[in-house]
Amino acid sequence: MKARDIAVYLVGIILAICLLWAAGAQLDSINEKRKAMKLVMNEPLENAPPSLAFATVAMGAFRGLVVDILWIRADALKEQGQFFDARQLAEWITTLQPRFPDVWVFQAWNMAYNISVAIPVSRPDQRWHWVKSGYELLRDKGIPLNPKSLALYQELGRIFQHKIGGITDDAHKYYKVQLAKEIGPLVEVADQSYFEALAAAPTDWSQIYSDPNLRPIIHALMASDDAFSTPERFFSSYMALTQDPNRFGPRPFQVIQSYLGDPNLRRLGLIVRAHQLRRVWKMDPAFMVELNKLYGPVDFNDPNHVIPLDWRHPDSHAIYWAAMGLKMVAEEQGRKLETVELNTDRIIMHSLQNLFRYGRLLFYDVAVRPQKEDGSLAEEPVIVTDVFVRPDLRMFDRYHQAVLALMEKYSDKDTREESLAVGHRNMLRNAVLSFYQSGLVAQAQRIYDELRRRYPLDEFKVPLAEFCRRKFIDELQGLGMPDATEQVVALLKQSYYLYAIGSDDEAFGTERLVQQIYDYYHKEYSDEQGRLGLPTMARIRYTALIDLLGDPQYPPYLRQNLLTRIRNERPQLFELLQKEEQQLQATRPVGP
Repeated sequence: MKARDIAVYLVGIILAICLLWAAGAQLDSINEKRKAMKLVMNEPLENAPPSLAFATVAMGAFRGLVVDILWIRADALKEQGQFFDARQLAEWITTLQPRFPDVWVFQAWNMAYNISVAIPVSRPDQRWHWVKSGYELLRDKGIPLNPKSLALYQELGRIFQHKIGGITDDAHKYYKVQLAKEIGPLVEVADQSYFEALAAAPTDWSQIYSDPNLRPIIHALMASDDAFSTPERFFSSYMALTQDPNRFGPRPFQVIQSYLGDPNLRRLGLIVRAHQLRRVWKMDPAFMVELNKLYGPVDFNDPNHVIPLDWRHPDSHAIYWAAMGLKMVAEEQGRKLETVELNTDRIIMHSLQNLFRYGRLLFYDVAVRPQKEDGSLAEEPVIVTDVFVRPDLRMFDRYHQAVLALMEKYSDKDTREESLAVGHRNMLRNAVLSFYQSGLVAQAQRIYDELRRRYPLDEFKVPLAEFCRRKFIDELQGLGMPDATEQVVALLKQSYYLYAIGSDDEAFGTERLVQQIYDYYHKEYSDEQGRLGLPTMARIRYTALIDLLGDPQYPPYLRQNLLTRIRNERPQLFELLQKEEQQLQATRPVGP
């Protein structure tokens, strides 16, 4: 072999070694970029048993088989009620196959529904921890790894709508209060311009820090406490300071006090809130602005004035995530509509319906005696926040428009009739009664005309007042007389509540409906001697009033306001109630 050939071989070998070394040197950097771009499919398991860790490494391409085995085992544990063990297996599966949407859905559902209810209702804080962990898993981990998986958005919306917004869980009120407390400081301003300002807020820290108007405030807060020393800590600490002025000692609060009235302090607070929405809640303020315009309640006095959604309400979050999922898949052209998309659309439709039925949240503090571990009640009461939900009739048009658009989207006759039209017809029935009951007769008539036009059934051929009377009575037909009495008392109690908070039209409308129902029962069920199963109307009025005044869910000031208004504005009713009380006192037995 010639010396020239040997030299070529040596140069080639040396060059190959250098290239391999250079490629290896780049490997760590490439892997880091792959992780940052969420392209790593097979990250090593943490806290896994040695046998599982060895199996996943040794089997290499057969990791899918390991996942199948784990999935079968997790399902078996779920059926056996061993939810905590099933959760641990599901965590390993998400690590092994993070692009497998079903396991994210399973794990979130397991935490929010199974593990949460395994905890006694006397520990609502622990229940809330697992419900919150369920939706955070989907929102913070599952969706970022699977941004095109509509099933994840649907499940996330369902947790907000059904688990937190519904009433099936005994601790549902606690969930609603906690959700409102946590996000309330970011969204409690009911003004569309506020949300537009959130959307326009800068997101880059260098841009915020370099603003000459904001820099003095930022510097002063950073110098006041180490809690404000880094950008991420600055945002969270600023929000904590707004909730508790003494959280970090006197110095940070003194900084805030020194800038009170400065518009730059307000602007900084708005930037911080926008950051928290984006970073903590994973919500885009610009998309919230779009949803406010599309689904926000319409002002009865000005149809052109759209009010933002109440983002403290769980159904508003359900709408957000369902709409976001639909937006993500809408970018795919020529795709076929699937069942998961219809169910996601239903999340929006049903949440709008829920906001119509109980979209107004009323929070108040009440004194309760907590239950001890032995089942007895504590001697000293504690103050807790409770929530009372009321209908928001302004949401009807939003629901109505949404369901009509949905019918157009799913034009298939079977889907249209079976899945959408029946629910729409029933909702229109309920809406007619709700508006009529609230004294908004013109709106009730408009909806009733729409109901008769779209669904020409015999039951809609009677006048509006007769339809409303029949509908409520139909709901009571299957009840015995004691239950019917209870329903009428509850309805009149509702009218007292509406009167106490100043919703006079709704209060008087409800009261008129009570009288119509009472007259119907008097006609249908009284015998020849005039005896009636229902108590007298005076007795019903008195019972409903006493029921409300003794109900701890209503704050004392509201009960006092009701008595004051009745005494001053409705003296005849006040005198009637006094006479009824005197008669009851006279008929009570004396002695032991």
